[in-house]
Amino acid sequence: MFVIRGQTNYNLIMKISSELKLTGDEFCGGYSCGLTMHDSATMRNFTLTEGSEKFEEGIAAYENGEGLLLIVNKAKDGDALRIKTTITNNSDKEVTMEMLTSFCLSEINADRVHRLQSFWSSEGRLKSETIEEMNMEPSWMHWGVRVEKFGSVGSMPVRKYFPFLALEDSKTGKFVGMQLYLASTWQMEIICREDEKLTVTGGIGDRDFGHWMKTLSIGETFEAPEAVIARGDSLYDVCDKLVKAQHPDISPIDSDMGIIFNEYCATWGDPTFEKVKNVADKIEGRGIKYLVIDSGWYIDPETHWWDFLGDWDVNEKRFPGGLKPIGDYVRSKGMIPGVWFEMDAITSGSKHFNETEHILKKDGMPLTVGGRRFWDMEDKWVKSFLEEKVIKLLKESNFGYVKIDHNEPYGIGCDGAESLGEGLRRKIAATQEFFAKMKEEIPDLVIENCSAGGHRLEPSMMKLCSMASFSDAHETTAIPLIAANLHRVIRPEQSQIWAVLRAADSKERIEYSLAATFFGRMCLSGDIYDLTDEQWAVVDEGIEFYKKAADIIKNGKTIVHRVESTSYNNPKGQQLLIRKYGEKRLAILHRFEDSKKWIPEFPKGCKILAEFGSGETDFSAKAWIYEINE
Repeated sequence: MFVIRGQTNYNLIMKISSELKLTGDEFCGGYSCGLTMHDSATMRNFTLTEGSEKFEEGIAAYENGEGLLLIVNKAKDGDALRIKTTITNNSDKEVTMEMLTSFCLSEINADRVHRLQSFWSSEGRLKSETIEEMNMEPSWMHWGVRVEKFGSVGSMPVRKYFPFLALEDSKTGKFVGMQLYLASTWQMEIICREDEKLTVTGGIGDRDFGHWMKTLSIGETFEAPEAVIARGDSLYDVCDKLVKAQHPDISPIDSDMGIIFNEYCATWGDPTFEKVKNVADKIEGRGIKYLVIDSGWYIDPETHWWDFLGDWDVNEKRFPGGLKPIGDYVRSKGMIPGVWFEMDAITSGSKHFNETEHILKKDGMPLTVGGRRFWDMEDKWVKSFLEEKVIKLLKESNFGYVKIDHNEPYGIGCDGAESLGEGLRRKIAATQEFFAKMKEEIPDLVIENCSAGGHRLEPSMMKLCSMASFSDAHETTAIPLIAANLHRVIRPEQSQIWAVLRAADSKERIEYSLAATFFGRMCLSGDIYDLTDEQWAVVDEGIEFYKKAADIIKNGKTIVHRVESTSYNNPKGQQLLIRKYGEKRLAILHRFEDSKKWIPEFPKGCKILAEFGSGETDFSAKAWIYEINE
């Protein structure tokens, strides 16, 4: 496993390499078979031919004497390292891999592990454990391998865990963090062998975890998913470096942190021309940039949006003349129109549901999940169909924004490759190619990444989009908790956070909802027709504050995150987050049940530039923009 024995220092990492396992080769012993494929006979045959054994940038090349060439490329990306691993088969026969990692970090001194858990509407919960709590300390005689293997299986890469890991050495206060760029099945492993040091690997979910095998023909090269690694002096320091190494393709038209209005929580899947027109009339001139029509535009008014995915024909009972008239009307009101698709899904009301030639299959039968089937995104007919139904519709209807949803996962994989896991990887790669195709055809297009809220909040998907739905927790009091958590893994400028406004909301509740959007991109929805003038005044004040804070949200660094609540459903206590950009600071306080009036300790001589909210009661909020005068 490429470990160099010898003197140890406290740089946390001495080495970055990779790991590979071929079918038929011996597994490692120490009771580890079935837990890990690390340190197999495949790897024992490789030797370093050139490059560095240290953390710094450079290329490390390994050969096995039989024509396989493994290259690990380490390149600086700001304060992080970007890792690209390739394997080339220069032998005289094809070989089959059942594991290839994007990275392998060895000789790590660490005693605490930090992960981010995730389920629907509870994304990004921090889980911190000691090595002892994980039962990972070496045995009494330093024999036997300890393995903690985790990840996500299927087409929702942020389900159960984010593809993120940070390790801490509490003796030195040093951290190392890592993120995988992979939208299909992924895994990470923490491995402890004879000594106290740890090895960490990450990459495609292997044969044991994700049913993945990949055959390399003679002369073929395969590239593992990218990974980014950073070191720092705190968890947020490491996270900030990882997040700043993400380079999303944000549309030029979306560089100003524009505010979104999505009509879903106003119509609940029942949009019509008149309803959307009324929304446009109501929000005109309030500083909102995008008006998004969500699900239901394609169905008969007597049916439910969930049951009729896949045909993507505009329902003219809802939108006479198609979507162009409403697109033009929204444009006339000074806003950019947007529309929702779940482009890969087909449900029972679609005429294509039982026409299975172009549908994903598993074991030769249509892959069906929760009433959904799925287009095969590698299929030429499907690509042509979606270019017609999605890209052409956007162009002809004068739409500049598209929200792409994905509401059920494919599971362990599908037919069409050497293994179910490789089939899955290829289909998701084809989906990402379609995202790129949309931008190629419509360069200014603003793409929103959505997967039942936040199930696709990983870097390779975020790279393709301007922003993403942070969660589906749209009307819960947990929104500030989730939104703050996500600062660790995605850029706040891409984190679209909803404030659903209800006619029954008190002034404090509206302030609470609006202040949550200051953690990222403001998105409004709800009962806008029924709000009083006094309620609208609070909304207008929140919009004005958001615009003043936009530069700090977009370009800043989170330096304080104090939170008392452990429950999302019944949050208690309070949360304070502070983000800095140059001399300016943005502080956001949310009070939950049984809270105190918890005010930030403002530095002496600082200047308060703007305030929003009262923060006087439970479930209220207050935010400040202030400037440090040093």
